[in-house]
Amino acid sequence: MTIGSNVKAPRRLQAEYLLGDNALREAQSLRYQVFSHEFNARLDGAEQGLDTDEFDLYCSHIGVRDLDSGVLVATTRLLDYRAARHLGHFYSEKEFSLDGLSQVADRALEIGRTCVHPDYRNGAPIAILWSELAEILNEGDYQYLMGCASIPMQDGGIQARAVMQRLSDHRCNRWLRAEPKNPLPALELPSNVTAEVPPLLKAYMRLGARICGEPCWDPDFQVADVFILLKRDELCPRYARHFKAAV
Repeated sequence: MTIGSNVKAPRRLQAEYLLGDNALREAQSLRYQVFSHEFNARLDGAEQGLDTDEFDLYCSHIGVRDLDSGVLVATTRLLDYRAARHLGHFYSEKEFSLDGLSQVADRALEIGRTCVHPDYRNGAPIAILWSELAEILNEGDYQYLMGCASIPMQDGGIQARAVMQRLSDHRCNRWLRAEPKNPLPALELPSNVTAEVPPLLKAYMRLGARICGEPCWDPDFQVADVFILLKRDELCPRYARHFKAAV
């Protein structure tokens, strides 16, 4: 490299299972940083700088680590039907009545609490998470990936309504219909509103996920949650390379 060059070496990122109490706390700490600072969410564990809930101990946690700094830069958690049965419900059922769930539950994996450190939002960590998720889907022979994707509500719901309008072509309740337990308040959109789709929701849509109903207002996280369902054999071909092990 030329002396004085400003060119940075590419970051070395790697997916890993987050096993043990210390690794789980890393994930909970990253979640706290993202959700409390960006959404002003009210989180259990906030006094310890963590985002915790009763689902964590029943979930598998995966993350992406910067191998040079050792920092965890992305995380998500996965809940399968066996753990959901033990708990009595999936996380999504706290927010939605899921008509048709019994038909897909034994082949479904629920994803949640996905977040990426703000300094690493160039798409690479999410692509690495998707690749790791593909292997998990394949190994467990899961046919569906489901969960909630969030839209900020700091503007009172204008963006959420506009995003839902923009994504109208991505709606489908062929396999499952999600009825929000706490629907968004009625709102008339100004004609000049443009919607920025949140990155994670956009990533799901690019993969071929479908929105299965109207959003649910989550006052603790101050977001509108959208229930999404991705059928493994209907992945968008352009993005299926991230799931090459699963198709």
